[in-house]
Formats: sequence, C-alpha cells, structure tokens
Amino acid sequence: MIHIRNAHEGEAEILANIGLRSWQAAMGSIGGTDALLDNASEAFSNFTHRAWLTITVVELNGLAAGWAAREALDENISDFWIDPDHLRQGLGSALLAQIEKDVLEQGLEKIAVQTHAGNTDAIEFFKAHGYAIHWLSVDYSPKLDRDVPTVGLSKPLLEGGDGTYGSAI
Repeated sequence: MIHIRNAHEGEAEILANIGLRSWQAAMGSIGGTDALLDNASEAFSNFTHRAWLTITVVELNGLAAGWAAREALDENISDFWIDPDHLRQGLGSALLAQIEKDVLEQGLEKIAVQTHAGNTDAIEFFKAHGYAIHWLSVDYSPKLDRDVPTVGLSKPLLEGGDGTYGSAI
C-alpha cells in the first residue's frame, strides 16, 4: 500500500541512502560518478538532516521508498528520488501528485524541476505527467571536469496556463 507523509527528523539517514542509490542510477549515463560517491553520500546526509522539514516521503507497505523536496518551499522540486528497487510501482506518480497538490495549495500556478539531459527516465516520467521541457543549458561541472547538459521542465497547475510567468501580450 502506498502512503504519502512528511519526513521525520530521525529518518534522515534512511532518506539519504534512498537518495544516494537513486542518484547513482540516474547519473549512470554521465559516468565518473565513482569518484563523486563519497561527496554525494555526504551531500545527501547533510541535506536530509538539514532540510527534513521540506521533504515529503512516499512509503510502500510502511517503509520509505522515495522522497521529494522543495528546498525553498516554492514551485521548484529540488529533489525527487525513488529507490531503484521500487521503480514503476506507482510511487513516483503518487508522490508527484502530492507535491503538485501542495504547490497548488500554496497559491502557486506552476511547478518546475530540472535534471541532467542524459536522465531520460526522469525526463520521460515528468513528460508523461504533463511537464514540458522549457530550457536547456550546459554547465561546466568542476567535479566531473566536463560540461553537463541540464534540462528544466515545468507544468502549469491551473487550467489554461502555459507554465510561464507574465501575461501573453
């Protein structure tokens, strides 16, 4: 059974481990992640300990199986991680629906997320849920010592919106 809830402070390491495993799977197409593993592990641990109040958890049969965060509590999903062992079981869809509901209840009209351009599984997941790619950028990653293409996806949450700001004059 799928259940969505807010994170608890005492589960930061469990969430960090889910994030790290998911990050490893998502970064596979970029390569060079073995050298970053210790840094990534520390980053996930620090984030989940520091920002647990911004994290929403999806459980499967009572066990945490994924999480999402809106670090600034705005329309931007800063993190979205489903344990690789639990993909394609509806967890991501349920979690995303809850995050979208939370954003809409805040009075925000769109939602956005970004990922590296090689993360085709994530891009296709978000596109299947009504998101569209709105930008592409290439940023140099000093840790990987190479350029990494990144895409930004967004979705209007209100009928008739196009997901952009401002009027269409």
